[in-house]
Amino acid sequence: MLNLTYLAVLEPGEDGSYGISFPDLPGCFSFGENLAEAQQMAAEAASLHVYGMECDGEEIPTPSVSLPQDITEGMIIMPVTIHPDLYRMKRDNERVKTNITLPAWLKRIAEEQKVNYSRLLEGALLEYLQIPKSNR
Repeated sequence: MLNLTYLAVLEPGEDGSYGISFPDLPGCFSFGENLAEAQQMAAEAASLHVYGMECDGEEIPTPSVSLPQDITEGMIIMPVTIHPDLYRMKRDNERVKTNITLPAWLKRIAEEQKVNYSRLLEGALLEYLQIPKSNR
């Protein structure tokens, strides 16, 4: 299992909140109302950012061991460990809603029979796409 530890830069706000950025992950930003939430949001943001990069076929940046002082002055530096393999598995296996269109008469009969549309469609798609059971 792949683990990556990036350095998060937390910028303290006057109200106790924190802005979060990752110099190694350009465009990855988040926010936390307090330090505990900032820690949680930083991990979520970095995981989602790396997942997006993987989906787009981009190269995943190597984490830095340290950061230049001009970036860190007055900031809190926090290591954030992410698990891209676990995050990808979680995201790829999330249930998502999809809309289908059926004739009204067919929907009525299916509802009378208490058909589980999701289970039926998922099974039909797996069979139609010939996805082996080992890949499910």
